[in-house]
Amino acid sequence: MARLSIICIGLVLLAINCSSLLNIEGSSKRVLVLLDNLAIRESHSFYFQHLKNRGFELTYRSSDDSTLQIVKYGEYIYDHIILFAPATKEFGGRLDAEVLTEFVDAGGNVLIAASNVIGDAIREFAGECGIEFADDKSAVIDHLNYDINDNGQHTLITASPDNLLASELITGECKKAGLPFLFRGIGMTSDQENPLLFDVLTGSSSSYTANPNEQALTDYPATVGKRTLLISALQARNNARVGFVGSLDFFSNDFFQNSVQTNNDKKSIKSGNEDLALALTDWVFKQRGVLRSRNIHHYMKEDKSTPSFYTIKNDIVFTVQFEEFVHGKWMPFNGTDVQLEFVRIDPFVRTTMKNKGGQLEANFRVPDTYGIYKFVIDYNRVGYTNLFSSTQVSVHPLRHTEYERFITSAYPYYISSFSMMLGAFLLSFIVLYHRDDTPKNKTE
Repeated sequence: MARLSIICIGLVLLAINCSSLLNIEGSSKRVLVLLDNLAIRESHSFYFQHLKNRGFELTYRSSDDSTLQIVKYGEYIYDHIILFAPATKEFGGRLDAEVLTEFVDAGGNVLIAASNVIGDAIREFAGECGIEFADDKSAVIDHLNYDINDNGQHTLITASPDNLLASELITGECKKAGLPFLFRGIGMTSDQENPLLFDVLTGSSSSYTANPNEQALTDYPATVGKRTLLISALQARNNARVGFVGSLDFFSNDFFQNSVQTNNDKKSIKSGNEDLALALTDWVFKQRGVLRSRNIHHYMKEDKSTPSFYTIKNDIVFTVQFEEFVHGKWMPFNGTDVQLEFVRIDPFVRTTMKNKGGQLEANFRVPDTYGIYKFVIDYNRVGYTNLFSSTQVSVHPLRHTEYERFITSAYPYYISSFSMMLGAFLLSFIVLYHRDDTPKNKTE
């Protein structure tokens, strides 16, 4: 019985380790979907079905459910949250803007879709992320780029793929496909001084955000031109991701299926909403653009040994393996712009590493300055998670037996020393052995 209990405990620990390993590998796909009403589940069924096909475990809850919670026994029970509840003023249960912020701080990912009416909870959370939505009952209006099915207010606009962020990790191949997007919702602005925010999709130069029911503009519009954000994204410093879409209809079945026909073009083209919505979701939920490093190794170039310390002017090699997480699999990273720094307070060496099928390698000579150094890799690119690696080593000066006997630059000093010795020898020889044979004068 004792052996059986020990075996059971071992199996339990193994299962826990395996589950934690799966979480590290990025395969956690527990998604909480918060809805204003259950009708959204039917009107957006195509989008949710795509997520199920990709292996996500969706849990649908009403946004005002009194039993709503995302933390249980001190652990988060969801990995991602979809907020399709823009009209909710306050969330039910133990969920509010502060809890959502803590969820992001803990590494969770959030996708938010807004509409013409936005509750205070979502506005507060968006403000924490540097996003500000326009006032309620506002909408993005474009009198030059709208769909022919518009009701006359020109709020059913068409967004050009030229206004997409140039990053295939976030937008997929939508920019190459050239398909326009249908959008009916509210505009937003972002903090331009926040380097963590990305303008994924903007309006055209003729778009603006205002109340379409007002016959005349009495105030300056909330957003104007390409400063009108339709879709924005945030990647926090802990690599957590948040997506903001100003239109709940952007994910609807109608916008996925409907064709786009602008007032200027009689051609009917398929909308790119489906492709962009899925690409954005993959990025927000960390199915793309996730990097990791492993197998870090450094050694002497001569004998490929790793000493306890290096000496100045040693030729060394640094290698590391980079991998990218793509749809459930770790693949070799093909980037060629990864740089390595050899740092002692300031970088003494900065070199671009050669990529050989995901194996990155750098060769360089240790500087002629001893001290405590670090191999530092700080890779931060748009769409990728920030990858930071630091390995500390010590660099010693040369021993007394390792210096050169004669230094070329010191030859003048050698010559002056030997010439001085030779001159002293000649002077001593003359003084000691010189004899004056001149006869002396005799006095009479």
